[in-house]
Amino acid sequence: MKLSLKLIAMIFAFSPLYVYAGGNPEHVKFPEGYEKTFTKYSTANRANQKQVAKLYANEIAITSYTQGKKAASGSIVIMEIYSPKTDAEGKPVPGGDGVFEIDSLAAVGVMENRNNWDESFTQEDRTGDWGFAVYNPDGSEKSNDLNCVQCHTPLNAQDYLFTYQRLVDFVKSH
Repeated sequence: MKLSLKLIAMIFAFSPLYVYAGGNPEHVKFPEGYEKTFTKYSTANRANQKQVAKLYANEIAITSYTQGKKAASGSIVIMEIYSPKTDAEGKPVPGGDGVFEIDSLAAVGVMENRNNWDESFTQEDRTGDWGFAVYNPDGSEKSNDLNCVQCHTPLNAQDYLFTYQRLVDFVKSH
């Protein structure tokens, strides 16, 4: 079983996921103004090595992880997904820190944790208490091809977050 989960995680880590991520924007809303009120905890190349992610968390999430707990109800984590600048061969241009230089914002992924979701938002459409949605940079719904739940479900030990350790390390250092 462990081998199967590792294999699934590796496939998703090395497969181009682009900006498709499934989700339920009818339940997980775009948090207007998050860039002013949430804390940016990391900027990194995405696992597919074709995008850059800027990661934000709201105060509820920051407080939960500061206290050494899993995310409390009301926690929201944002991933801004950027297209990188590319060279003449179409390869992403790395910056001095190894993170690709940013060209443009392509999408905004939202994870929201609630312990009181509406009954119409079934458990099969969530991972634990986390719901997902992907938006265009202007906050409008983005069409999606993949299901967020599939990729995040194997990450139970990491509170279902790919960037769990980055967030925990951030709150420990601040």
